Amino acid sequence: MRTTYMAKANEIERKWYVVDAEGKTLGRLSSEVASILRGKHKPTFTPNVDTGDFVIIINAEKIELTGKKLTDKIYYRHSQFPGGLKSRTALEMRTNYSEKMLELAIKGMLPKGSLGRQMFKKLFVYAGAEHNHQAQKPEAYELRG
Repeated sequence: MRTTYMAKANEIERKWYVVDAEGKTLGRLSSEVASILRGKHKPTFTPNVDTGDFVIIINAEKIELTGKKLTDKIYYRHSQFPGGLKSRTALEMRTNYSEKMLELAIKGMLPKGSLGRQMFKKLFVYAGAEHNHQAQKPEAYELRG
């Protein structure tokens, strides 16, 4: 009789990947990175265990958006005080907060709850081409499509 393999937290091998966001579309990059963070690219994927790898994204300031999203897409946040709704366009976000823009897109694609928060901690986003994770010997990851 065959049994389904269920990964255990102590037997997971994690790799480090570097993804270059230059010229990539926000949604396509985000969905693939979220998949890596979850571990869905591995044969040992288990839904209730964090089997994913670490991801470093560089050149976040050079991410692309299709159509008129740069002017029409709006990011909202609220201070929890009356009249405290703040908004920014995607162009402002890409110019001033490019790391936050990518983090928000990827975080929305991860599971909600403590498991998703644990997966999100394995993501490192940098606006420029430099990162300080050379000691982990990250591999370059080529996106599909």
